[in-house]
Amino acid sequence: MIVALFEPEIPYNTGNIARLCAITGIKLLLVGRLGFTISDKYLKRAGMDYWNYLDWCWIKTIESFFVEYEELTYNYYFISKFGKKYYNKIIDSNSFSFDKTILIFGNESYGLREDIRKKYEDRLYRIPMKEGMRSLNLSNSVAIVVYHILEKLGFDGLT
Repeated sequence: MIVALFEPEIPYNTGNIARLCAITGIKLLLVGRLGFTISDKYLKRAGMDYWNYLDWCWIKTIESFFVEYEELTYNYYFISKFGKKYYNKIIDSNSFSFDKTILIFGNESYGLREDIRKKYEDRLYRIPMKEGMRSLNLSNSVAIVVYHILEKLGFDGLT
């Protein structure tokens, strides 16, 4: 499984997500313009000493992501407050395959771009929230969805 962050802005969130991915063996993709530098001390501090255990890369543009990780090979699951289905339905979808799954999250300010939400409307999933609330913290959102999927798969490979 892969977690992709589209244009993340806050180094602490990205560092926390990197740590989560490292301890669960999930690849992390940072995609597009970043709101920090890769050498940012806050990014490293939040990820602590887990960066050495993390399989990750930075893809410079969102368009490059869709070329390199094309949908004929991978199954995209976008997490957005605009989704009509709850995230717990991801694993029930006909296309779910752990090895070919990419969970895609937008950034902290505006989430996923509107053009992406429209194009992949059928693959938008949401985390339920009280009406009128804007959003959950990005690193919390990633943790909720990742651990739900891992739990449904029996935490295979984790102790």
